[in-house]
Amino acid sequence: MKRFITMVLTMCLSASMFIMADAKRVEDTKAVTEVKAIVLSVDDSEILSSGFSNIGYQSVEVRILEGEFEGRVVEASNTLLGANDLDEIYKPGDRIVLAIQTSGGDISGVKTISMDRHLWLWAMGALLVAALLLYARFIGLKALISFAISLGILWEFLVKGLLAGKEPISLTAMTVVLLSGIIIFLVSGFTRRGLSAFLGTVGGLMATLVVTHVFGAGMRLYGMTQPYVQTLVISGYYNLDLREIFYAAIILGASGAAMDISVDIAASMHEIRENNPSISKKELIRSGFNVGRQVIGTMATTLLLAYSGSYLTLLMLFMARSTSIIRMLNMKIVAAEIMRTVIGSVGLVMVAPLTALIAGFILTWRNDSVEKDAGLILRDIETNKSTG
Repeated sequence: MKRFITMVLTMCLSASMFIMADAKRVEDTKAVTEVKAIVLSVDDSEILSSGFSNIGYQSVEVRILEGEFEGRVVEASNTLLGANDLDEIYKPGDRIVLAIQTSGGDISGVKTISMDRHLWLWAMGALLVAALLLYARFIGLKALISFAISLGILWEFLVKGLLAGKEPISLTAMTVVLLSGIIIFLVSGFTRRGLSAFLGTVGGLMATLVVTHVFGAGMRLYGMTQPYVQTLVISGYYNLDLREIFYAAIILGASGAAMDISVDIAASMHEIRENNPSISKKELIRSGFNVGRQVIGTMATTLLLAYSGSYLTLLMLFMARSTSIIRMLNMKIVAAEIMRTVIGSVGLVMVAPLTALIAGFILTWRNDSVEKDAGLILRDIETNKSTG
């Protein structure tokens, strides 16, 4: 019993220290340097274990591998909060990342941050680059450039803007329009099919915003089901509109699939038009609708699998506890994910026909003009013959 009480008190103290440290992170940033280090030895005597959870402190002796204090051996603290998704326990030989706080030109505090995984991350990135360049070649290069630009926009424009308190829906709408333009025009070029895909994507996603607001209000989902949202609020961001951020996340999550569908439909219709220049606008639009139906048939399931993969262990828990369907569906976290999947699928259904209609008009615009002019010329010739 005494050990249990000690464990609970230690957990509360650790959580409090974590929250206070996280809240003051911004103002302490100037005095903190992050470096890589290797673990020499560990002391686990202050760790209390209960099942799979560990709370307390791990004392770690490390050698700094870079920076001003390279080669220096120091003691670092590793705080364990009993949260397996955040905690890491180190062993000798591990390469880790440290936060070093300096004062007066010397080290005043050292704290572990995480395992050093950057080499594996770079290896995965190199595999992606190689696969894209080998298969898609120049198109793959443009895809990589659009990927890097999109990452920068999301981080520097969207995330910073949301933290600054800007209106989430408007900011996300601008971000989606900007990303759609960059990605589609960079890959497809400033062509008719690129313009068709861009307009179809933007139009469909803007319509999805309305549907998201209607169902979000009816289901009374206010955004608290998002990962780490409570930690974000506790960190000092009390005035964020979490419901609007939740809606914005749904639109942003569906935008990638929407771009895929619009580009597929526009590219298919462009190929049809190139191989059959005499095709009418009505026939081309009908072909676009048929292509859209085929693409949507698998894309909606793709969204379902993507979101289900994120919560696979939760589904296993429901199965293990024989949770009823009614209880399962009405849980906030489940309802939120169902809303993501369904609204995302609705957005795709809106994007497909809209892209087909827009592409039908844009891709046949010159053809219609030529046919109209040819008709006028033939009519004039017939008139001249009859009067001559």
